[in-house]
Amino acid sequence: QVQLVESGGGLVQPGGSLRLSCVASRIIFRDYVMGWYRQVPGKQRELVGSVASGGRTNYADSVKGRFIISRDNAKNTVYLQMNSLRPEDTAVYYCNFYPVIAGVWGQGTQVTVSS
Repeated sequence: QVQLVESGGGLVQPGGSLRLSCVASRIIFRDYVMGWYRQVPGKQRELVGSVASGGRTNYADSVKGRFIISRDNAKNTVYLQMNSLRPEDTAVYYCNFYPVIAGVWGQGTQVTVSS
């Protein structure tokens, strides 16, 4: 069964940066488009952005120009570099395929942006 493990979250002040990582196992990682998603309690999970096997990316309007998604196919890892963080970026962040494959969500990693 596919396993996705996110890490790198934490508490950061507004304007700060964090880098999240997601390691995938039991798949041929390079064959898949990967996405980062986030969820705030009481709201639906939303797409932050995605990265294709060759590195092409797409982003939600709310994070364009601030977040960068990348991947290392040799390490089965996808990254989310988050810059100029805002309080409204506070959420649990998850990786998954794009489009989402139900049932393979990891535990997520909490990002809290607060002074």
